[in-house]
Amino acid sequence: MPRLNSFYLSPDLWPSKVGEHVALEGQEVRHMGTVLRTEPDQMVRLFDGQGHDGLFSVCDIKKRRALLEAVQLEDHSRPANGIILAIGWGKSKRRNYLLEKMVELKGFGVVFWQATRSQGVVPASPKDSWTDKNIQAAKQCGAHFLPELQTLPGGVDSLIAMAKKYENRVIAWESDDITTRLSPTMLANGHTLVVIGPEGGFEDREAQKLVEADFIPVTFGDSILRWETAATYCLSLAMFGTQE
Repeated sequence: MPRLNSFYLSPDLWPSKVGEHVALEGQEVRHMGTVLRTEPDQMVRLFDGQGHDGLFSVCDIKKRRALLEAVQLEDHSRPANGIILAIGWGKSKRRNYLLEKMVELKGFGVVFWQATRSQGVVPASPKDSWTDKNIQAAKQCGAHFLPELQTLPGGVDSLIAMAKKYENRVIAWESDDITTRLSPTMLANGHTLVVIGPEGGFEDREAQKLVEADFIPVTFGDSILRWETAATYCLSLAMFGTQE
């Protein structure tokens, strides 16, 4: 598909066949008309973040609504192998950076969980602004899928219960006793959940619970990484490993 300006269309509005018309409203139509000055008869790319994208012709565009016709539709299969990050909640101005990199580096999802040393209380549900940041990143990089966003208020026990659905489980624990380095091959098969502590790190008992629940402890080496750097490192290794 040629490189065109991209816009997000909710999955429930996605057309079933070429020739159908769809309406774009809200922030996306403002971006299309006011920022990019798109005109009728121009071709654009729409995507729904669930593996569907396509070429659309702009039939009509006004201040609050644009009408488009589907010209070419494509379906993309979700990859079989990928990474999900479980990150201890913290008050961080660098969260938007992570949400961008999660899309660009094709992460499957992120879970913000309530760690013992978390700064503040994790929200009961993901914020709309997080999804907006994912969408912006997907428009820029041409991603077909948006990562799944979750919050987990219940602490480490809830994290252990939630993690049972994943084939592979890893804890990035910066303990002097851990010598196994995280590698691309560890992240290359199936759905792998990687747990990262908050800015204050894990409490020992918290990390031990995860190890006792069959999470594989790994280290990033002798450099102390900020949580968003650790997250980006994991995403990069996983992207490399799944493309080998």
